[in-house]
Amino acid sequence: MTDRIYLEDAYLERCAATVIEAGSDGIILDRTVFYPRGGGQPGDTGRLIQGDAEVRIVDTIHGGDGRIVHLAEGPNLPARDSEVHALIDWPRRYAHMKMHTALHLLGVALPYGVTGGNITADRSRLDFDLPDSPDRAGVENALNGLIAADHPVSSFWIDEEELDARPELIRTLSVRPPRGAGRIRLLQIPGLDLQPCGGTHVRATGEIGPVRIAKIEKKGRRNRRVYVEFAET
Repeated sequence: MTDRIYLEDAYLERCAATVIEAGSDGIILDRTVFYPRGGGQPGDTGRLIQGDAEVRIVDTIHGGDGRIVHLAEGPNLPARDSEVHALIDWPRRYAHMKMHTALHLLGVALPYGVTGGNITADRSRLDFDLPDSPDRAGVENALNGLIAADHPVSSFWIDEEELDARPELIRTLSVRPPRGAGRIRLLQIPGLDLQPCGGTHVRATGEIGPVRIAKIEKKGRRNRRVYVEFAET
């Protein structure tokens, strides 16, 4: 099982690690700062550095049995049991952290069930169980107000049994938190948001900076898709 360092500190850009497996299906390390694709957030890209040599990582995904797989570009893979330095593409990751946190705040500005979502470094979206399109300017003003208030953002773990006793914590209607590990990670913005989330986030909402609501689409009778972009690019 890969030690997922990013869950405890999303700001770490690199770590030393040991290669557990390396082949055409990807590279598995004993520990990593690379976030694997999931929850609408892309997998990290970056490099594995070994002396003067390096391997480009073009994506990161979940493997079986709690392993995280680093998908490499090129044939020169590190040897099994060798030591490497794992280094993420930090500007891209940080944009994902800001976007992911912004989407949590969008769910505060629009307190409806979430039916889907997607994150990129430039534009992200959430789909809401909502029959009518909200006022775009009003949503944008509310969202930027929450961002500018610089609310603290943190996470903590609870047992799966506690989540079962508090089903109201789950905002997503189409996807349930992964089970089987015995515990669930919660994202908390005090007084605003508390829900299961395994993604990466900033420490305070003010780090996000101003955003704009790019557009709101009708995707079904009860589905409104809201797009968010950074206002300062």
